[in-house]
Amino acid sequence: MIEFKDASVIAPDSGVRILEPTSLTLTERHVSIIGANGGGKSTLVRMINGLVPPTEGSVEVEGLDVVKHGPRVRRLVGFLFTDPSAQLIMPTAIEDVMLSLRRTIDKKDERAEAALAALEEIGLGERAEVSVNALSGGQRQLLALAGVLAVTPSILIADEPTTLLDLRWRAHVGSLLRSLPVQLIEVTHDLDSASRAERTIVIDDGSVAFDGSPVEAVAYYRDLMFGRVSRRERS
Repeated sequence: MIEFKDASVIAPDSGVRILEPTSLTLTERHVSIIGANGGGKSTLVRMINGLVPPTEGSVEVEGLDVVKHGPRVRRLVGFLFTDPSAQLIMPTAIEDVMLSLRRTIDKKDERAEAALAALEEIGLGERAEVSVNALSGGQRQLLALAGVLAVTPSILIADEPTTLLDLRWRAHVGSLLRSLPVQLIEVTHDLDSASRAERTIVIDDGSVAFDGSPVEAVAYYRDLMFGRVSRRERS
């Protein structure tokens, strides 16, 4: 369970409030988060694993405060970025996954075995020794995901994971994410993918504009973006 308790974020350099006080309890297996660019979606989800600490209020994951218990929270919460280049560090696929396992598996040969298993699980077993730079965009995103899943998180935050992918890879990665046995919190501009969640939250101008069923949320978001709903009439 993820719980926001009047959590807000104020930019330390400018004093501008990026996210208004927000209270949410997320228990559904798949929650999608949609909204315009710059509205606060990424800030919201980055609070879940402490990448962005709340300025006011608090965020808890399985009862653990993300600020007070950061390392324990990050073992529970995996984070998949929009651009896999932000996560891929090592020269080959297997070395990159092995890097993710360095804190949980001491012996190098055991790390290599576990890394290969993670790559095979996600369909990249035959690319284990291939240079990361030789992988396609979709394969790099799968590799980033393999590194996250190798440490067996119970919650996965996916921040626009398919934005940089073509239609085929977008469908493949999206389907894979939805099949994982984890709680998935997905920030996306793909309204079809958002509609497949159990619950959808619309973030606009730093606050929750709508929270409810995916079909209603997507319809509300379309109305909001095309001016059919005034921001003063938000739910």
